[in-house]
Amino acid sequence: MTDQYAVIGNPISHSQSPLIHSEFAKQTGQNLAYDRLYAPLDGFDRVANDFVGQGGKGLNITLPFKGDAFRLANQLTFRASVSEAVNTLTFKDGVVYGDNTDGVGLVRDIVENLDMPIAGKRVLVLGAGGAVRGVLLPLLEEKPLRLTVANRTVEKAQALAAQFAPYGTVDGVGYPELAGEQFDIIINGTSTSLHDELPPIPHGVFAPDALAYDMVYSAGLTPFLKRGQQEKAAVLADGLGMLVEQAAESFFIWRGVKPETRRVMGILREVLS
Repeated sequence: MTDQYAVIGNPISHSQSPLIHSEFAKQTGQNLAYDRLYAPLDGFDRVANDFVGQGGKGLNITLPFKGDAFRLANQLTFRASVSEAVNTLTFKDGVVYGDNTDGVGLVRDIVENLDMPIAGKRVLVLGAGGAVRGVLLPLLEEKPLRLTVANRTVEKAQALAAQFAPYGTVDGVGYPELAGEQFDIIINGTSTSLHDELPPIPHGVFAPDALAYDMVYSAGLTPFLKRGQQEKAAVLADGLGMLVEQAAESFFIWRGVKPETRRVMGILREVLS
């Protein structure tokens, strides 16, 4: 029997997860099939439960269902529980296990692939939505000097900062409060790049040797990365590495083997170019 996995979202046709996981399966000799599942905005539970009923072993979850997946799970890892968002579900013996691999994927891409330690750095994360919620704990576990969350709605940034304060030094601000500040690592966790827009960050926030990191992946430079380039950020990176690394962590959770990611990143970059 071929084990069945899928990614569920709305929209979903753009997802590169089937390509990534099929490459992982080939590389590691795993017998599995991986598909895309579309769910109506009010139909996540139904589609997920139908998948389980047909023998499905695991699901990756993309926008906008990470909160739904969090509620569906009846056993959560610590990182999923803290983030209140799930991107990896495992179905076994009637139990729904929920995990969140987004933050691990981001940290591995920055620290290992880009060779940029987070420890002791001034880190700025733009946005306060689900994408950001899922990465704050792993970022804080790397012991940055400080972590700042900036958002258009200041109250949302402040609420996230308060929620994650037990795990490290984190503060929540509005964009105007960034004026005069500099950061070593700036991560765009907003959806602005999907709309060819730029978060309203003041000029001068990129420190010398800074990393500009956009969680959106793209064939060319996103508006945020163009801004980083203009301000002489030393390293520009999109979210392709994060996508592959978080998928690798999900694959490990499901199959117990760790795939090699660099070659898959190269394949995916070619597909997107």
